[in-house]
Amino acid sequence: MSEERIKEKLNAGKRLSKLDAPKNLINKEYVLKDDDFIVSKTDTKGYITYCNRIFVEAAGWNRFELIGANHNIIRHPHMPKIAFKILWDLIQSGKEFFGFVKNLRKDGGFYWVLAYITPDFDLNGRIVGYTSFRKKPSRRGIEFLEPIYLQLVEAEKSGGMAASYELLKEILNADDENVIEKYHKLVFELQKD
Repeated sequence: MSEERIKEKLNAGKRLSKLDAPKNLINKEYVLKDDDFIVSKTDTKGYITYCNRIFVEAAGWNRFELIGANHNIIRHPHMPKIAFKILWDLIQSGKEFFGFVKNLRKDGGFYWVLAYITPDFDLNGRIVGYTSFRKKPSRRGIEFLEPIYLQLVEAEKSGGMAASYELLKEILNADDENVIEKYHKLVFELQKD
């Protein structure tokens, strides 16, 4: 979508979503600094209600474009859909998610993060939104997981998310009961220096 059409959409009071994300990918990585710490908050539908300066810089969208946009505007097509299904299943049930995530920048480039996403609760224990903290992931983790994510994406093309979920379990030597625990354990191991 062109800058002009994005401005028209925002001026009309409409929200940006992954439909507005760049379609032409470029192999240009934005690398977080060691002390960068991305923070964003969303409502329960995934619409961004807060983003810090580091998020704005990494994503390449300005704050006006990001606030109100669906968080999926930064979803990179190299990320398997099963990762986001697991993420949403966890946080909507009040649990936390940890993971290596490749994000899409406004210019079509990308940036990797180690994401920690947690639900926000009101005084009655109801989920009112989600908060995501992201930091620079280990290069070792990216190099290990990127080819696995691409295998999962390929599995989804031929057999949908059910196929990628089965492949993920096979790769992790896991079953339905422990696949999340094993993925989180792998993430923590890969983040160690």
